[in-house]
Amino acid sequence: MSELDRELLREILESWVSSNSLSASAWEKLKVWALADELRAKAFGITSKNVVELLDLRSHLFPQLHSQVIEYCQNKGFSSRALILETLWELWLPLAIQLATWRRDLLCPLIQGILGGQGTGKTTLAAVLSLILKHLGYETLSISIDDLYKTYAERKELQKQDPRLIWRGPPGTHDVQLGIEVLTQLRQQKTPVKIPRFDKSLWQGAGDRTTPEIVEKADIVLFEGWFVGVRPIDPTTFDSAPEPIVTLSDKNFARDINFQLQQYLPLWQLLDRLIVLYPVDYRLSLQWRKQAEQEMIALGKSGMTNEVIEQFVQYFWRSLHPELFIKPLVKNPDLVDLVIAINSDRSPGAVYQPGTTTAFKNE
Repeated sequence: MSELDRELLREILESWVSSNSLSASAWEKLKVWALADELRAKAFGITSKNVVELLDLRSHLFPQLHSQVIEYCQNKGFSSRALILETLWELWLPLAIQLATWRRDLLCPLIQGILGGQGTGKTTLAAVLSLILKHLGYETLSISIDDLYKTYAERKELQKQDPRLIWRGPPGTHDVQLGIEVLTQLRQQKTPVKIPRFDKSLWQGAGDRTTPEIVEKADIVLFEGWFVGVRPIDPTTFDSAPEPIVTLSDKNFARDINFQLQQYLPLWQLLDRLIVLYPVDYRLSLQWRKQAEQEMIALGKSGMTNEVIEQFVQYFWRSLHPELFIKPLVKNPDLVDLVIAINSDRSPGAVYQPGTTTAFKNE
């Protein structure tokens, strides 16, 4: 979509929510645009035969949900109302409809993996999808890989065994068996299910397991995290790894973390599908983290200094470097169903299925 068309789309959506009506000419433009981006249309299952039916459903949901979505996003710090409306129409609504379609094809709950690094919008995506899917008649449950962290006591003991684990997060710091048990119970539609939850504020920010959430029903499970679905790679790859994997110690640490990924494979096998939120440049996560910390400090809350942030982010790059682990993954249609590019301003960009294009630099 050209910038001129994008501006016109935003005008149409704003006029729609202001007047609660959509003109015939605007409807025709929405239909044309839905098919014009062939990669996005293919990703969302939109064809010339079903475009009217799918846009009818989207058009039914949009007036009902826009105010709630705007309120949620603005409370989360998204200031651009126009961008929220555009993202709701162009991404969140068609993606939710696609998830509902995938769920209908199953005889059990859909377990949808969402992979995305820091600042890519995993939490916002899961929250908005849950809201939309509720209107479509589906109970949605969001679980983060963070909810599977080992307890504070277990991680303290783990740190004694391996002092390199200075922060929680990398493979090896989670209770994988707990995750397998929970997802298996959800898939088998056991009820009730105790969903583990993690409170990052406990123990001066070290975090600990807190009271589980009791869930009676879940039609769709959104399982998100910064390395959900990531597979081990050839250990020799680290012989010539990118920065900050520089020293022999760095390379040994990366190899050890790569080995730890093996124990997560049975957990990944429980995923029905995987979506990847893929920044146009992985280094943006450092910029986004600094912005987030500065915003917290401006509100009078405690936040990390830029120096600590750089150490923190580079620690994760040393653990599972995006260039080594994520870049190959988004090219693999056997492991990934959908890729959503994330622009430098955190807005969503191209949406496509792996293997359908090589036109994007970030792929």
